[in-house]
Amino acid sequence: MKLLLLLALVGLAQGFQTRVPLKKMKSLRQRLQEQGLLESYLEQHPYNLAAKYFPGIAVEPLENYMDDEYFGTISIGTPPQEFTVVFDTGSSNLWVPSVFCSSPACRNHNRFNPAESSTFLSTNDTLFIAYGTGSMTGVLGYDTVDVAGINVRHQIFGLAETEPGDFFYYTPFDGILGLAFPSIASSGATPVFDNMIMEDLVDRNLFSVYLSRDSQGGSFVLFGAIDPYYTTKGISWIPLSAETYWQITMESVSISETPVACSSGCQAIVDTGTTLLAVPIRAFRTLMRRLGASSSGEISCEAISSLPNLIFHINGRKFPVPPRAYVLRNNGYCTLGLQGMDAPTEEGELWILGDVFIREYYVIFDRANNKVGLSRLP
Repeated sequence: MKLLLLLALVGLAQGFQTRVPLKKMKSLRQRLQEQGLLESYLEQHPYNLAAKYFPGIAVEPLENYMDDEYFGTISIGTPPQEFTVVFDTGSSNLWVPSVFCSSPACRNHNRFNPAESSTFLSTNDTLFIAYGTGSMTGVLGYDTVDVAGINVRHQIFGLAETEPGDFFYYTPFDGILGLAFPSIASSGATPVFDNMIMEDLVDRNLFSVYLSRDSQGGSFVLFGAIDPYYTTKGISWIPLSAETYWQITMESVSISETPVACSSGCQAIVDTGTTLLAVPIRAFRTLMRRLGASSSGEISCEAISSLPNLIFHINGRKFPVPPRAYVLRNNGYCTLGLQGMDAPTEEGELWILGDVFIREYYVIFDRANNKVGLSRLP
């Protein structure tokens, strides 16, 4: 079922703020389960989440969207052609399927047709992005991109020509809109938000994200502003440790005041494009054991009420994630929302703070000051 969302534009006296509503949809995991395809799919699509964060080429292990549920709508071209996209702070490129693509994964999604846009400009440049379950190739072009009423003119984006494999066939989104830094953009493409900044299309050089819990609605990405409704508990500002992804330094991770991981400090990436908490393998095994989960991550649903908070110590403050957040309920059984990952960096271990973490905080991505702001949600 194709996702169509109403996009709202809110004007400010000086500049603009733009709220893009995000809608929660049935996840890929749920849909495959309902069709009896999940087990065979997982066998055919092994992956390594760590690959996303070691660019040489831009790497997007989209299998992380197995449980992802948050999508929004943009349009490209004149007249506008609509696409459902993941707003991904863990990558920097914008790309969508094109009419030049005959892969099954393209044919059952919206495809951009440059011949139907009077503002499209072609290039001879190519785009290649590798995935944990395959890859996409395409060409780069320029056109007007509309994000909730903000018209970003002459925006470079990828037109997918091939999407091998069957993974994209099942996904409810058409493409990806990356919100990380230009330094990790494939083919040197300027990210959408950078063009918003350069063209003075936002009131402030930041955007913020609210992801609702459970079946609640109201999720959004807000460009150019901070919504004070979500910051009543104050904002903790954390400096970035690298201007690539939205990467920060953590001091430790604890359970019941006892450090259990990252004891010598580690790196963490705040990533809306990753559903789970991605944890270094050794820490992952420790947490599984301490929380009483099986080797596959399953845990008794009745045990949730007695589980402890996971406490992330960042920039001298504590950021708790309660069990209602890190335990996922799915068709009557429960699993930990954690995933093992082997991704050492020069600065230490690497953790990915995905949607399991983000749902507990209103997150502000501040490009003007290269900081991440976290405000605890009720």
